[in-house]
Amino acid sequence: MRKFTALFLGILLALVLVACGDNNGNSKDANNANNNENNNTNTNEQVDNDDGEEITLRMAWWGDQPRTDYTLEVIQLFEEEHPNIKIDPEYAGWDDYWQSLAPQAAANELPDIIQMDLSYISQYAENNQLADLTPFFDSEIDISNIDENVVSGGQVGDGIYGFNLGVNAVGFHYNPAMLDVIGVDSLPEDWTWDDYNELADKAADAGVFFDTGMQPDVFFNYYLRSQGARLYAEDGSGLGYDDDQLFVDFFTMLYERVEAESTPTPDYLAQLSGYEDDPVVKEEGVGIWQWSNQFVGLQQVAGVPFEMHPMPGPDAADGLYLKPSMFFSITENSEHKEAAAKFISFFVNDVEANKLILGDRGIPGSSVVKEALATEVSEEQAKVFEYIDWAESNSTPMGAPDPAEAGEIISLLDGIVEQVMYGQTSAEDAAADFRSQAEGIFGQ
Repeated sequence: MRKFTALFLGILLALVLVACGDNNGNSKDANNANNNENNNTNTNEQVDNDDGEEITLRMAWWGDQPRTDYTLEVIQLFEEEHPNIKIDPEYAGWDDYWQSLAPQAAANELPDIIQMDLSYISQYAENNQLADLTPFFDSEIDISNIDENVVSGGQVGDGIYGFNLGVNAVGFHYNPAMLDVIGVDSLPEDWTWDDYNELADKAADAGVFFDTGMQPDVFFNYYLRSQGARLYAEDGSGLGYDDDQLFVDFFTMLYERVEAESTPTPDYLAQLSGYEDDPVVKEEGVGIWQWSNQFVGLQQVAGVPFEMHPMPGPDAADGLYLKPSMFFSITENSEHKEAAAKFISFFVNDVEANKLILGDRGIPGSSVVKEALATEVSEEQAKVFEYIDWAESNSTPMGAPDPAEAGEIISLLDGIVEQVMYGQTSAEDAAADFRSQAEGIFGQ
């Protein structure tokens, strides 16, 4: 009896084990089938091992509230498809973002995924704080539908240290209704800096601002490029212009705009906490100089129709270029690089995710995503797509990425230009001071 019982239990145990094995196998096959079915309707091919270890990734970015809101939704979508991966978000405004990254980089405690800017990518890559993404291509990161020129936007040396999230171009984003206020029917199609100054004077006479100033490094670089130079030398060894009169001409013009009260004072601008406070949104100004990816956020906050207009010339096409809007980088100190790479692939390739993103971080690089969004984008987003299409034929190649010293150079330029805008120093003295200090930074 005992032998029979033991034999019976042994057979029963074997059957249970076989049954468990079949159930696991069938469940896995079913999951694979479901994944394959989902992949047929999605743009990214998920090669998913979600039965693996529990992983928590830290992810950091800068941006306004609309960007933060949809990014959190994209994270939720990703976590639903990858239940073993949790993402802890960290976000801030531009200045606070970089100030928080610096000490984390020094302590080798950077988040796993960080949003990276063209101005800083060389510095972080050359300090061995970013991982080369090349080993993840065609495995964790699907690049099959993304043009090589888009992928190479994050190249530093022989590696790709940031994945290009889209392309941007600068322009003037304005409220057409405010043109009536200043007595103008429309902006000139091929306007010049002289046209800009005349329109700005009309705005000041009408008691409103024409614009809210120009970010020094971005728009000085545009102006330099239109003059056959650029802010940085192509080899990254120093400044890319020899004639300081270019500095004097550009920043004297901006100072005169402040003096004429067609542009707010630095004190006024310092009090703005976001689009909600901007005079353009409050219908106390005509427009804003900014990157194309910022247009939708402005439009959403303003709640009234805005339009996009090219930069003033002459030689605007020489000044304009398509810039990688920003990157996602994986930090070298991350212990979960493969999982981080999966999220990047999801962000740039998943159609449903991009229906939330809608090009806020630049026009998508994936041809499949762009095609899918063609009938999905809002009226304002369609304007961004149209502007980038126009810019592709009315711009010149970007050239080499900013040098590792770019962060220091931008901070230096911002401080010196602020003194000019306050009237504390002349543009002539500022030009010489900037060159002297910049050469010192490059020479370190």
